[in-house]
Amino acid sequence: MNTSVATHDAEALVPVHVTVNGAPYGASVPARRLLSDFLRHDLRLTGTHVGCEHGVCGACTILLDGEPVRSCLMFAVQAVGHEVTTVEGCGTIESMGPVQQAFTECHGLQCGFCTPGFITTITAFLKENPAPTQDEAREAISGNLCRCTGYQNIVKSVLRAAEIAGEQAGKTR
Repeated sequence: MNTSVATHDAEALVPVHVTVNGAPYGASVPARRLLSDFLRHDLRLTGTHVGCEHGVCGACTILLDGEPVRSCLMFAVQAVGHEVTTVEGCGTIESMGPVQQAFTECHGLQCGFCTPGFITTITAFLKENPAPTQDEAREAISGNLCRCTGYQNIVKSVLRAAEIAGEQAGKTR
């Protein structure tokens, strides 16, 4: 009886060069490396969280050419030639973006696990709809799941972020 385990050749690595948060990055990775894993493990941009790994929860949402995309459903090689924005590209502690500032002011987060996906989703939404109603805000976040809140403060955060962005736009005119 042969008890040896068949070995398979290691998966070939492919070069992936992508612009993330305005900076060029590159690495050689297996062709089937998920974009979420590429961002977290290869680029060490750990703000993108992985929750369900099925595209349902929204924690892994990033912006691809400005549009929200589930990074757990996309291969890293598919991002080549595109602009990727993660939560790290939406602002910093020293210089928060409007959505981050609103989440802070309106207590829109609790444990914070889902927050990066909400931040990127709302950032894209407000570019298309800079003055949403409460119902539009609820609809915009309906694809992101939070297990800690009742969503009231997240909706307030969306509306406050729209106010902040409007105030900032008024100052730059």
